[in-house]
Amino acid sequence: MNILIVKLSSLGDVVHAMPAVQDLLAALPQARVDWVVERGFAPLAARCAGVRRVIPCELRKWRKAPLARATRAEWRAFRADLKRERYDAVIDLQGLTKSALVARMAPLAAGGKRYAMANRTEGSSYEAPTRWVADVAVPVPAQSHAVQRSRELCARALGYAVQGPPRFGLGAAGAAREDTVVFVHGTSRDDKCWPEANWVALGRRLLAQGHGIALPHGSEAERERSQRIAQALGPRAESWPRLSLDALTERMGRCSGVIGVDSGLSHIAVALGLPHVQVYNFDTAWRTGPLGDPRQRSVFASPAPEVDAVWQAWQQVAAAP
Repeated sequence: MNILIVKLSSLGDVVHAMPAVQDLLAALPQARVDWVVERGFAPLAARCAGVRRVIPCELRKWRKAPLARATRAEWRAFRADLKRERYDAVIDLQGLTKSALVARMAPLAAGGKRYAMANRTEGSSYEAPTRWVADVAVPVPAQSHAVQRSRELCARALGYAVQGPPRFGLGAAGAAREDTVVFVHGTSRDDKCWPEANWVALGRRLLAQGHGIALPHGSEAERERSQRIAQALGPRAESWPRLSLDALTERMGRCSGVIGVDSGLSHIAVALGLPHVQVYNFDTAWRTGPLGDPRQRSVFASPAPEVDAVWQAWQQVAAAP
């Protein structure tokens, strides 16, 4: 049985789709799973256990210059790659017009079907074409965690029940090889950030316990913030060089834990099974925060959680078995 997952972006959304892949492979062990994803996230999808083939696309790039010669050539190559297999099930986990377009392009095997969400869920983007393109529109709970939504959609489409806590298949972190706590301070929205002064105050407490501090970054603004925090904390705080997503995942997995805002890297920490505290300025942890692992917690307050609240949560996850 050939199954195509369509989940294009963004980083956190790609991570949240991984447990659905593990579920369907457990229920259908002979299935062969391919995944269409934006090229920037392809290395992460390729690390997901059980994914046979990753089909990268660059819709974000192509729509900026749709008539350019390079765009046309890359689009033709993508279509040819997509059409290498015929699929018994094409499952659109994104629920947007762009993902519906990709799902529509994927060829079906005899008797194959396209599946998509039948309805919007609270706090998530959704566009009607995903339902129109699908052969089967699958109702999902109107209020659900991003991980559970994808799990339910795949389960209802393919006829099995969701069982147990989510497994991401990203590879659980082993014993920490670096006594370092990673500070994920960067995020796609400024209003999700935690104040720099809080990071410095928290870092001093961790340093006093003997930990090192690592500060990754993905943009110039984040690099400057990393360097300011590291300078305030001293020589045992390191602003990491800019790393590829694959290398960053690998290096995070060697660390003793992560404290971060609501961002893709924080979701990777969850998928790796690292001790993790996720900091929320908005009451949305029910939708994207850690699920069930006692070594992972979310902390919410408005306009932002206090240092003491995050510190207490860290003490709890660090002590959990």
